[in-house]
Amino acid sequence: MFPPLISRGTPRPHPTQHSAAPAEAKLAPVVHYTFLLIGLSLLVYVLHKLDGILLPLFFSALLATLLLPLVTRLEARRWPRVLAILVAILLLVGGIVGLIILFGSQILDLKAELPLIQQKLVVMFDQGQQWLHDKFGMRVMSKDELIDSSLSSAKKSAGGFLGSTLSTTAGVLSVLTLIPIYIFCFLYYRDHMRQFMFRFVAPDKRTGVLHTMDSIQTVVQAYISGLLTVIVIVAVLNAIGLLLLNVKFAIFFAIFASVLAVIPYIGIMVGATIPALITLVETGSPGKAAAVVGVFVFVQFLEGNFITPMITGSKVSINPMAAIIALILGGELWGTPGMILSIPLTAVLKVVFDANKTTEPWGFLLGDVTDGEETKKDKSDDKPGFWGKAWHMIKRM
Repeated sequence: MFPPLISRGTPRPHPTQHSAAPAEAKLAPVVHYTFLLIGLSLLVYVLHKLDGILLPLFFSALLATLLLPLVTRLEARRWPRVLAILVAILLLVGGIVGLIILFGSQILDLKAELPLIQQKLVVMFDQGQQWLHDKFGMRVMSKDELIDSSLSSAKKSAGGFLGSTLSTTAGVLSVLTLIPIYIFCFLYYRDHMRQFMFRFVAPDKRTGVLHTMDSIQTVVQAYISGLLTVIVIVAVLNAIGLLLLNVKFAIFFAIFASVLAVIPYIGIMVGATIPALITLVETGSPGKAAAVVGVFVFVQFLEGNFITPMITGSKVSINPMAAIIALILGGELWGTPGMILSIPLTAVLKVVFDANKTTEPWGFLLGDVTDGEETKKDKSDDKPGFWGKAWHMIKRM
């Protein structure tokens, strides 16, 4: 009477039989990269907002990595870990205090000379304006107008400058208090933190992870210690050159330029311009100012072609474009401390990228051109030309 719901030729599905699993949905590349950009934006926002917490941690981690070889050597001589760490931190603090005393004396001497330098600079400014007026007919600005404009701009920014100075001083004091504590914690709990990282790795892969961590630690230590060695050597060479030219405040400018020499291209320009201008104002001799620039250029040439390759080697080398971009990003993210941290953190990122096959191309991108393996051309692929064929025929005869 009623038509059968299931035809006889069609088998009934078993109650326990499951239908085929649906195919896994794949995100389109546009959606994937959109989520990636959103994640990067959130990361940058968090890094910017937590700068008061992260900056002392990053500085402490780099300094702890630098002090780790000394601490391990003292512990190998059966020193207690607490005592070894305290001695290393005291040596670091003593070195920094010595640099501050050296810089402070030079800065005080420079401050005492500032009125005379200012008078000479005003005279040179008037002479330059007069020359521009005679050659190009430009309007000459009087000294009173220049002073009034400078005072008006200083008054406008005085309040903000005072507030920023007070906040910066308070921030520096708090950071200087926290950094030794963080260094002590990093060095004292280093085994505990390593075990913490092992918790995320399967037991059969812990040997490879341990090897990777040790290689990263070794390369980072070599890079930071080599970088400090390069700064010291460049400072000595700059000081010798400036002292031979009888440049005032030679020690200060030598150390100042050696620290800036870490920044490719930009550092040498800033480090050489300021002492050259002061030498020009002091002596009035363009030739001596040019000689000062020549000293810095020559030392920079030695540093880039001989000193740095011999000391740091090819373990970690950042190409100039990546270094400049890192400096700009570090300055935008964290200001001056970000610019100081940008080069070491970029070197650490390169080491981490090189340790993983997935991220190795990014490490290659950050590295210098000479770090890449050159593809050697197989001579058997070269087809001989006319003269090659003729020579081959003569050899066969």
